[in-house]
Amino acid sequence: MSLVRSLLVGVALLSTWGSFVHAEDGWEDLFAKGTEAFRGKIGGWAPTKEISLDAAKPRNFQASEDPGNIWYNGPKGNATNLYTKKNYGDAEVSLEFMMSKGSNSGIKFHGHYEIQICDSFGKKEVDGSDCGGIYPRAEAKPRYHHIDKGVPPKTNACKAPGEWQKLEAIFLAPRFDAEGKKTADAKLVRVTLNGKVVHENLDLKTPTGDRWPNREMAEGPIMLQADHGPVAFRNVKVKAPAPK
Repeated sequence: MSLVRSLLVGVALLSTWGSFVHAEDGWEDLFAKGTEAFRGKIGGWAPTKEISLDAAKPRNFQASEDPGNIWYNGPKGNATNLYTKKNYGDAEVSLEFMMSKGSNSGIKFHGHYEIQICDSFGKKEVDGSDCGGIYPRAEAKPRYHHIDKGVPPKTNACKAPGEWQKLEAIFLAPRFDAEGKKTADAKLVRVTLNGKVVHENLDLKTPTGDRWPNREMAEGPIMLQADHGPVAFRNVKVKAPAPK
């Protein structure tokens, strides 16, 4: 992407995001708030009106240069992870995503508990590292590796690369007493992928990935992962507090 193109995209990002209408019925449309909804610098993201899989190179996307309400992590599929400025305790999330072939992303509640988003279309046996799974715990040394299999989705509901998919989740934050001792684990009340239930009443004993030893908290940001390959999002909405 040229410098001029990057500047035009940045201007379009601000103007287009700012023109969106907030969602109804208590839903908060994160993209409607533009850069104000996210902390830190937002690098590598591009707004587009239309996006599709590149038929010649299915690892990549083809995106219109016309700005719109779809956001993808640039032509290289590597952008800044998005962390909300606002911290959430209990939260309900609804979002749509598109993956390229073999790509990988995720959504993390409190920046700690990850529901995997990736291309696992057609896999017969799935684990927590597949789409809709609860990502495995991991250690970074001597090299990054999983130390368990996470929690697999009840069914592989992943669609083919290039198709829009919908993820919905109700998350309950861990509970603590007055001294800060945890009294209840974080919980996913219900998670659906493309209309199919993939988790229900699932206790999350620890954070996921290499964050599992980290201290848990009553509130934290929502994170969208964008540094593991091409991904596009739209209609990213949050409702808080979530229904019990």
